[in-house]
Amino acid sequence: MHPPTPLARFGDLLATGLRDVTDDPAALDGSGFWAVAAGFDGALVCARFEEVRRVPAPPVRPGAWHGPRAQAWTSSLDRAAYTAGVREIRARIARGEVYQANLCRVLSAPLPDPDAADPDALGALLARGNPAPYASVIRLPEHGVEIASASPELFLRRAGRTVESGPIKGTGRTADDLLEKDHAENVMIVDLVRNDLGRACATGSVTVPALCAVEHHPGLAHLVSTVRGELAPGVGWPGLLAASFPPGSVTGAPKSSALRLIAALETAPRGPYCGGIGWVDADRGTGRLAVGIRTFWIDRDGRGGAVVRFGTGAGITWGSDPEREWRETELKAARLLAIASGPDDEDALVPGARPDTTRPREPAESEGSLR
Repeated sequence: MHPPTPLARFGDLLATGLRDVTDDPAALDGSGFWAVAAGFDGALVCARFEEVRRVPAPPVRPGAWHGPRAQAWTSSLDRAAYTAGVREIRARIARGEVYQANLCRVLSAPLPDPDAADPDALGALLARGNPAPYASVIRLPEHGVEIASASPELFLRRAGRTVESGPIKGTGRTADDLLEKDHAENVMIVDLVRNDLGRACATGSVTVPALCAVEHHPGLAHLVSTVRGELAPGVGWPGLLAASFPPGSVTGAPKSSALRLIAALETAPRGPYCGGIGWVDADRGTGRLAVGIRTFWIDRDGRGGAVVRFGTGAGITWGSDPEREWRETELKAARLLAIASGPDDEDALVPGARPDTTRPREPAESEGSLR
C-alpha cells in the first residue's frame, strides 16, 4: 500500500504538492510556503509545498478514521504518579528552585487498523467536534510526521517584523472556575514570554496589549494574554525560534529550571505535543505557529503497527492542589479522546459533554496575504 499523499491543512488553508523537506530554520526566511512541525525536544521538520489554496473544512468521511476503543488508552503517568509529581514541584518551589512548571503526561492507544490511520480524517472529526482557532493537520508519513491538532493557543505570529505570542494559562469548565492561582500563573508566564521575545526583538518594543483575557472554547474557558514586539535588525526565524522555543506556557519559570524538572518527572517524550505547529509564507514574511496542545500524533513501528498519542498537562504553582491539577488534565483530554475513539465511545468518555461555546474563526486578514 502506497503512503498517502503529503499535505498540510491550517484552518481553511490546504497545502499540497510537496517540494522539499528540511530541518534548517533558515529556510523559513527563504521562499515558498512551509508547513512547520517543531517537537518539544527541538526536532524540526519544515516542508515546502507547491500549491496553497483556501478550501472548506474537509467533510467527515464515515469509516475514514478507525480510532482506538476508549478502554485502550493508557497514560505515561497514572493518577498516583501525577499527583506525586505535583507535590514534588511544590517542594521545589518551596526551596526556590522554580516558580512554576508544566507537568504533562502522554496518553497512548494502539490503532486497530494502521493502514486506515489518516491524520487528515482525524482532523476532519476534530474540526466538527472541537473547533479550534489554530486547527491543523500535517501529513508527511515518509518523514515521520502525522499530526492532527485542535490547538487553541498561539505560539508565534509574524507579519513582517512584528511578532506576537498568545500564552494560555488558567483552565476551567467555565470562567467561574478560574481561580486567583490561574491569574498569578498567567502573569508569571507573560513575564517569561516577554523575556523570550525580548531576546529577539528591538529594545523597548515588547508590549502586552492584553493580560488575562477570558476566552471560551468547546467545554473550556481559558485565560489568554497577548505579548507583541518588533524583531531586531538581522533577526529572522532562526533567531526568533532560538529565543522563544519551547513555548513558555508549556514549560515554566524560570524556563531552564522548569525544563530540568520536566525531564526528571515525566516518563515519556512529548513529541510534537507542546512544540510548535503551523505555517510560514516566506515570500510574504508572514507565519503562524500554534503551541502543539490538544494534539494527536501517530507513531509507526515500521512493522505495520501504529500507536496514536495525545498529551495533556497542567501548570503547577505553589497554590496547586494535586487532585485538582489531575482533574484539569482529565478535563483537557476527555473531549478530544472521545472524538478520536469514535462516536460509539463519546458518551462513555465525556458524560453529558457537548459544545457550549465556540470561539469564532479568526478573520482571513490575521493570516497575512496568502495565496
